[in-house]
Amino acid sequence: MNDNNIWLGRYGEDRACEYLTRNGYQILQRNARSKSGEIDIIATDHGALVFVEVKTRTSTSAGHPFQAITADKLARIRRLAAEWCHTHRVSNTQVRFDAIGVIVTGGRVRVEHLKQVH
Repeated sequence: MNDNNIWLGRYGEDRACEYLTRNGYQILQRNARSKSGEIDIIATDHGALVFVEVKTRTSTSAGHPFQAITADKLARIRRLAAEWCHTHRVSNTQVRFDAIGVIVTGGRVRVEHLKQVH
């Protein structure tokens, strides 16, 4: 991954956190890493524990950011979330998986949020 992609990804995650915070979410952790991978954002929303995957693009010419969240990617996020809950001794809590697409074009930023991605 080159420096521009790293910067763009971090920029998108920053915008996603701002969006979530403005909408009443509490950010618990960013870039939660384990041997198995990384979860972009972990937050709470009205008592639910929310694991958020963020995809940032500079255009939709290669497809919408949500198209990058495949069934395999979602399965990996679910495994990482279960691992995180086990490590942090979280149980009996409603868990949700969300996706945020950030599109940065022409100096404008558009944030799109999908709740309960299946």
